[in-house]
Amino acid sequence: MSALLDDTLRHLRALVSFDTRNPPREIGTGGIFDYLRDNLPGFDVTVTDYGAGAVTLYAVRGTPKVLFNVHLDTVPDSPHWTASPHELRVTEDRAIGLGACDIKGAAAALVAVANVTSGDMALLLSTDEEANDPRCIAGFLKDKPAYDAIIVAEPTKGEAVLAHRGIHSVQMRFKGSAGHASGEQKPSDSAVHQAVRWGAAALDYVEKQAHERFGGLTGLRFNIGRVDGGIKANMIAPSAEVRFGFRPLPTMAPNELLHTFRTLVEPQPVEFEELFRGDSLPAGDTATAEARRLAARDLADELNIPIGNAVDFWTEAALFSAAGYISFVYGPGDIAQAHTADEWVSLEQLQHYADTIYRIIDEKCGQGRPIFDSRDHG
Repeated sequence: MSALLDDTLRHLRALVSFDTRNPPREIGTGGIFDYLRDNLPGFDVTVTDYGAGAVTLYAVRGTPKVLFNVHLDTVPDSPHWTASPHELRVTEDRAIGLGACDIKGAAAALVAVANVTSGDMALLLSTDEEANDPRCIAGFLKDKPAYDAIIVAEPTKGEAVLAHRGIHSVQMRFKGSAGHASGEQKPSDSAVHQAVRWGAAALDYVEKQAHERFGGLTGLRFNIGRVDGGIKANMIAPSAEVRFGFRPLPTMAPNELLHTFRTLVEPQPVEFEELFRGDSLPAGDTATAEARRLAARDLADELNIPIGNAVDFWTEAALFSAAGYISFVYGPGDIAQAHTADEWVSLEQLQHYADTIYRIIDEKCGQGRPIFDSRDHG
């Protein structure tokens, strides 16, 4: 075990011990942030509370051109953990603990590197990525900080991910007329029947998008997550609620998709509300998205980070891309281990990630060479 990996595991043990589950979103400005303040000497550190468990720590040393972003919140633990999720266990080949893979392992490596280097470096650590309520990044971007690029840590097997799907969550309600179920019904009488017809039409529409593609991704991901309504079998349902989500390709226009889903059947839903929107990566129309993807590729090449395939899951890199920054996703671990009981990250991946960040900060920043200048990349 190298000294850098040993330091990474020491910090990871501490970070895992702090309860940052989201929900319940009971995260304040102390605890894990006190630990981080104490372990980032030489950095100008600002902690900001945006409410509802959304807190950021912004740490800057020197005048860096690239910002590293990591979220510190985790999903809740399941009852299937075989030991305490807040006590890191290290085996011969893995580190096991809640958030070790998603994505406190990356945060620990960044802190470890920060303590053994002196080059320019900037970190943004946040706590609301798992909440579908992106207050942290939105609040940070209001000041339009001057960075050429943002590297967002998520489990990508140590490869740079340049593209991923967007994510949209919708709640809608159909209205019917209560009555006895023995009589002949019109299509608009039962709200549940309206919802079922809508579901069939939505599935047919999604199937027709299977030929669409971008950067190795194909089709439109879609899921009806909840249907609720009606009273009993012999009563016509006066109301029904449907919650669904879809994950478009970067080249798909979300507003057009929302309009299509709202108007698939008659009568249309009486309420239709988008609960969460996350843009695709890269954000923008087809030409803009492709230009941003190529610029992100150039940066990954310059940093000698291998480029991986596009992924189906969403990350906050899309929020930075939508704000005009070159952004890609890069971190240790495999998404298959995230959100699982006995969540783990391999020591090999942690070592490789820490070594890569060390090389970036020590070799490029430490000697005063610019990491990246977006003006040099088309």
